[in-house]
Amino acid sequence: MTRKTRIRAALVTATAVVTATAVSAGVSAAGPEKSSEPTRKQIAALFDGWNAALRTGDAETVADRYADDAVLLPTVSNRVRTDRAGIVDYFEHFLLNKPVGKKVRTIVNVLDRDSALDTGVYAFTLTDPVTGAKRVVEARYTYEYEKRGGVWKIVNHHSSAMPEG
Repeated sequence: MTRKTRIRAALVTATAVVTATAVSAGVSAAGPEKSSEPTRKQIAALFDGWNAALRTGDAETVADRYADDAVLLPTVSNRVRTDRAGIVDYFEHFLLNKPVGKKVRTIVNVLDRDSALDTGVYAFTLTDPVTGAKRVVEARYTYEYEKRGGVWKIVNHHSSAMPEG
């Protein structure tokens, strides 16, 4: 091995060691990816945003809370809604009753930093658009949320009136 070859080999080895050290240091400095898992309280509060969207009286605003491929099994309709048009259609009719929701019992299960379930019981005060008479409908609910593009969206929403009611 010539002197020139040994110098090249030493430089290649030194470069490899420096590169490996720098990469290792960069990984160590960055540390493990921090989990930004939502709290149960944060997931439960997503209902408040949905309920506020109801109060706008605008079906499009409510539908914005749902993912494009969401499934809605609504309380006061026998039709399963599997696209935005169906969800908007449902809320155009439901919003005529000026619904005001209130959670009675909630159970939140955070699955990971991008998905969670909120299940329980809620009650809606509905106002008949013709007579103005108010009635309360209590229902079981499940919201499945996914964070998509940094925004929490409803991907599955099931609501059914309590069987005893």
